Order: sequence, then C-alpha cells, then structure tokens
Amino acid sequence: MSGKRNLTAEERRERTVDTVIELSAQDDPANITTGSIAKHMQVTQGALFRHFPSKDAVWEAVIGRIAERIIKRLDRAAASADSPLAALEAMFHAHIAFIVEHPGVPRLMMGQLQHARPTPARRMVRSLLFLYRERIEKLLIKAQEAGELPRELEVEAAATQFIGTIQGLVVQSLMIGTMNHITEQAQGAFDLYCNGIQQERGTHP
Repeated sequence: MSGKRNLTAEERRERTVDTVIELSAQDDPANITTGSIAKHMQVTQGALFRHFPSKDAVWEAVIGRIAERIIKRLDRAAASADSPLAALEAMFHAHIAFIVEHPGVPRLMMGQLQHARPTPARRMVRSLLFLYRERIEKLLIKAQEAGELPRELEVEAAATQFIGTIQGLVVQSLMIGTMNHITEQAQGAFDLYCNGIQQERGTHP
C-alpha cells in the first residue's frame, strides 16, 4: 500500500504554480504548454484542467501567487527595518533573494508584459508593478520627511531608478547565465543607487 495521499484541489493548484515557475527557470515561458506542465507534474492534461479551465487561467493563478508571495516578503522585510532608508535596502535585498530562489519569475513577468493581448495575467503583472512602485514611493517620501533624503529629490524618478537597478541586475544575470551574479553585485548596486538619491538635486537660497 502506498504511503502517498491524494492532494487537495488547493495543493494541486499550488503545485501547478510551482511547476510553472520551475519550468520558466529552464526554458522560455512562451514555450511552456499545458502538456509540458502536466508531464512535469506526472498527471494528465485532463487532470490539470479539472483545476484550471484554460491555459490563461493557469498563467493568471501563477502571476497571482507570485504577486502574493513577493508583496508579503517585501512588506515583512520593510517592517523589520528601523528607518525608511533601511526599509528600502531591506526590500531591495528581499527582492533579490526572491529572484535567486525563483529564477524563473523574471522571465515569467517579462513574458506577460510582452504579451500582445490584454490577458488577465498581464493585467495582474501591471497591477503588481503599480503596488510595488507605490510602496517604494511611500518609503522615499518617508525618508525625505525623516531627513534621510533631500526634499529636492524627484520621488517618481527615484522609484523608477530603484526598479531599474534590480531589472539591470536581472538582465546581466540572464546574459551571464547564473543568478549568483545578482547576489554578488546587489550590495554595490544598492550603494550606488543610495548615493545617487542622497545627493542634492539643487540648492535654494
């Protein structure tokens, strides 16, 4: 008698999400089919579609779960810091750690943003980026109020640069073919970013 137990519907959906993330680390997400997902999970496509009515529904669940996981991790990292600027740094490194643990995630996100049609998954990626940016801007404003950053700092531009710094590290790592690079370069990249936003953008008499 086997010691294995049948997975619940929620556990099966969670396993599907993890499978797509794993496959995205190995191949272009555009090449992932419901057949390859089912094969990796060692189930039939029919079994897969009992939990997801369509391929779009699979991608929607994957992006939704990624968004939930990363926002929770970033909020937890920020909450552990003792100042707004320290919270920014904690969020930066938490995001880097998440990417290193799940190297398929950046490919998934970029793939959805490049999608030609407005799928639910693409809308969710855009929503996640909005929430992410909103958190960064709020911390930058708090850092200004705490005297950690100059009042002249353009918050929107600084938030864009924060996101761009992480994206740049991701692209470099994808080019090199190893996510170890992103870990090695993360602190130096954040220090450069931090030095930049701490500089006065102008002085007033």
